[in-house]
Amino acid sequence: MSLIVRTAAALAVTASLAMTSGALAFTLEGEPKIAFIYAATAKDGGWNEAIDKARAAVEQETGYTVAVAESIPEEATALKNAIDLFVQRGFNIIVGTTYGYSDGIAEAAKAYPNVAFLNASGTTNGPNLESFYARTYQGWYLAGMAAAGVDKTGKMGMLGGFPAGVVNWDINAFARGARAVKPDVETIVLYTNSWWDPVKEGQTAEAMLDQGADVIANNLSSSAPFAAAEKRGAGSVGFQLDMSQHAPKGMITSVVFHWEKYLVPTIKEIASGNWTPEEYGAFPGISEGVVDITPLSDSVPADVKAKVEEVRAAMIAGKFSPFDGPVVKQDGSIAVPAGETISDEALWNMDYLVEGTIGTMPAAK
Repeated sequence: MSLIVRTAAALAVTASLAMTSGALAFTLEGEPKIAFIYAATAKDGGWNEAIDKARAAVEQETGYTVAVAESIPEEATALKNAIDLFVQRGFNIIVGTTYGYSDGIAEAAKAYPNVAFLNASGTTNGPNLESFYARTYQGWYLAGMAAAGVDKTGKMGMLGGFPAGVVNWDINAFARGARAVKPDVETIVLYTNSWWDPVKEGQTAEAMLDQGADVIANNLSSSAPFAAAEKRGAGSVGFQLDMSQHAPKGMITSVVFHWEKYLVPTIKEIASGNWTPEEYGAFPGISEGVVDITPLSDSVPADVKAKVEEVRAAMIAGKFSPFDGPVVKQDGSIAVPAGETISDEALWNMDYLVEGTIGTMPAAK
């Protein structure tokens, strides 16, 4: 994934950041012409590639023209030039793919009120603009359950980039899911303070393995942690795409995006004139099919597989949340009381680790 794309995490969307959307459905002028803009190459092996798979699905399922601009920096002038050029060429649905485009796309949406804008991991919304992200913590809870079923040492490890809300909720969900299967299992947590550093990620995974972890979960895009785990005979958990090719023996599952489940119906709504952007952006999850896990490996015991499927079904039905109380912080204090469920605002602002984790959270950057 691109360097700042994951900074959807760094300064994640909160309800208070959103702009008010219009009350009336947006009306598209002319036949739909769609453009996707990437901050890096589309085939990056992670974040962008997951979105690009959705782009291909949009093209196939709608039959609309889809154009791509790659390596457009997260810088105001570069983004403005790309958007201006697309609009001049008649493109009227523009999809951004990174948090770093948030302000620039908001300005473009005001400048081109007859163009529809969508932005993955963005923070801005408006009458013709909807940012979107996914409830990744749902998939990570299920992955934690599966990983605990494979664990033999009582310790697992998880790498994160920076200690921002959407990283912390993934780590915490993984740890809580693991303890739902094995109450005493511990998750070693280490932040790399980078979104892409294969050397450092490999070294971090090695350090976790040296501490006794026998499963390595990676919240980043590099395959280095999986290679380290595979070499040591440990299990691993991937993210964004199916990462099993990088650890064919040890990959337990991957938490994956299916952005087409959001983008295809949303673009069809825009084209039909029935689209009203969500006031605080779109936040789909496993019930919409946007987040899920890949089929569990044969290393996961049958009874654990059954538990994972049971919880997954409850999530889809809206009967279970990974952060149903009580949620206890690492220091023993209560984050979510028993009988309560965490709010979306509290999710975005999650700045703590839960019980069952080992490690210290560095200051957010």
